[in-house]
Amino acid sequence: MRGFAIQAPASVVMVRPHHFTPNPETEADNVFQSGDGHRTAGEIAADAFDEVTRMAERLRAAGVSVHLFEDETRQTPDSVFPNNWFSTHSGGHVAIFPMFNESRRRERRADVIEMLKARYRVQDVIDYSGLEADEVFLEGTGAMVLDHIGRIAYAARSNRTNDVALERFCTHFNFEPMLFEAADPNGRLIYHTNVVMCVGTELALVGLDTIHDPARRAEIVARLEETGRRVIALDYGQIQDFAGNALELQGRDGRFLAMSSRAAASLRPDQRAAVEALLPILALDVATIELAGGSVRCMLAGVHLSRRVARAAEAA
Repeated sequence: MRGFAIQAPASVVMVRPHHFTPNPETEADNVFQSGDGHRTAGEIAADAFDEVTRMAERLRAAGVSVHLFEDETRQTPDSVFPNNWFSTHSGGHVAIFPMFNESRRRERRADVIEMLKARYRVQDVIDYSGLEADEVFLEGTGAMVLDHIGRIAYAARSNRTNDVALERFCTHFNFEPMLFEAADPNGRLIYHTNVVMCVGTELALVGLDTIHDPARRAEIVARLEETGRRVIALDYGQIQDFAGNALELQGRDGRFLAMSSRAAASLRPDQRAAVEALLPILALDVATIELAGGSVRCMLAGVHLSRRVARAAEAA
């Protein structure tokens, strides 16, 4: 299938928190958050710092360009998940998104956007954050799982994914919206789409059981298969283990699937074989970060922009 560079970014933005802690503001609607009664707050923060450091090192060793930013404040507990507040798109476009929780709005950083402008060709920045005043939210590529090849935005409706904001984004960025509802076994809406599904170049990992409407479930499978993906169904236990929270990346030796060690361990042998028939898995240990209710995909803001070419004088 053509278009691998479009779907699988070769560069990512990561944020390394110095005072990581699960966010008490978000636990009401993020059932994937959990506690840890065995470590002190300082130990948890130190372990999270180390996990981000090791993950960045392993991605760089695989040939991915990692732009690692530091967060030394105590005011942004979810800053390790930058994909929620901005996204980048081919053609030089950047979007900034409206966030549901007030503490998450503080994650937006001018230095990240300025780095993108300096290193990559950025034509425009479209800022949707003003929608927060109207309580309209769309938390980036957490709220949406984007098929950059087929131009489809898969989005699970929740208080963090507003229909109006989704339509506006899709109109500006030329995506077709595919809105659906994904819920846990108790009927509670799942807070982010990227926990439920991962769309790569030739595969899609999807928690199909979370889509309770059988007609909509069949439509989503059909669209994924129409665009050339092999659909691998995940059960809810695997969704809880973040198997859907993965991201395909372009490394030095080709494409690979980045996911957490917990997620990789949750795959059945037949599922793992199906994935590895298409691309290798890079399993990353982020168990402490996962206390906050997100995993590897949430930690990566993919850069889908063209790099600036250094001038001859600068290169000399």
